[in-house]
Amino acid sequence: MTTIESPVRMLPFYCPIPAAIHPRVAEAEQRAVEWIDRIGLCEDERQRRRTIGTNSAELFGRFAPYADDDGLQVAIRWAYWGFLFDDMRCDAGEYSMSPHDYLSSAATVQRALEAPWHPVSDDRFSLALQDIGRDMHAVATPVQVQRFVDAHRAWLFAVACQVANRECGHMPSLEEYTAMRLHSAGGAPTLGLLEIANRAEVPPAEMDSPPVRALCEMAYLIDSWDNDIHSYSKETAEDHAEQNLVNVLIHHQGLRPDEAMRTAVALRDRIMVRFLALRERVTARPCSRALRVHLDCLGQSIRGNTDWALSVPRYTTAAPALPRPGWSDHPSDDNPDPLPIPAIAWWWDDLEQS
Repeated sequence: MTTIESPVRMLPFYCPIPAAIHPRVAEAEQRAVEWIDRIGLCEDERQRRRTIGTNSAELFGRFAPYADDDGLQVAIRWAYWGFLFDDMRCDAGEYSMSPHDYLSSAATVQRALEAPWHPVSDDRFSLALQDIGRDMHAVATPVQVQRFVDAHRAWLFAVACQVANRECGHMPSLEEYTAMRLHSAGGAPTLGLLEIANRAEVPPAEMDSPPVRALCEMAYLIDSWDNDIHSYSKETAEDHAEQNLVNVLIHHQGLRPDEAMRTAVALRDRIMVRFLALRERVTARPCSRALRVHLDCLGQSIRGNTDWALSVPRYTTAAPALPRPGWSDHPSDDNPDPLPIPAIAWWWDDLEQS
């Protein structure tokens, strides 16, 4: 595990997308906190403060600024649930070093989501997720629900890889880490909730097309790498940054922490450049309104994730405090060639002809 003598400064973020937030996010937060208390999600007051302090209502309000109130509420409740589950079962807690125990817990939780009408366990995470699942069925289409369920399974599977790496002390290569990180940060279920929050089902012929699949995956990875960048100094100060993009670059490329940070930003900027170019081409052609809204919100997720991260206690409690990095008008690397990472090289193919 890597340690540093002084915090590494973050560089300005390139994301030429205007910020936006849902106009009723305060009311949505109040409803969600009332649900947290009613459902008994948190074991004690400390856990409750930490969960509410994730500012999940703000986060998803930035992702889905045009959302339906009831759809938004489902998404926000899952975001609060997801942060707590991640803290207690994935990144830390009793299961975070034991693949066997984690997988047993994950299988139960996943089945609870798949069939939310009857309790499958008395575990608080399963019961709370079933409550979310029942509300989801009330506001979403069957297609939207099944897409979310499948995305949720992909997240839990990728976290199992992360837990296994931690248990055996394995630092994944950049190629391995990218393939895992596409899903281990929960990007697929989180952004899968956009359809539900917006009450707009994207037709399968569009959602499953190569260009749209690539755009969704780009958003997952940019958001997850940005989380790595935001959390690096805090996690390193806590001796908890073993699987992080910056540490992967330090370990496998022999870079200093500041060099690795610059390289990490350059990697995400190249994907950002590709995301913007491909999204523009997709929306320049005839497509459904639901797809246009979805692709717009993918961009909002990238911008909103950083707007949220720059103020949320989860990432801003590094000691000593670091200055806010702000925004850049230009990418640090605008090379249009594919990144030399096999798992994602296809994003640069001629996808419109696929």
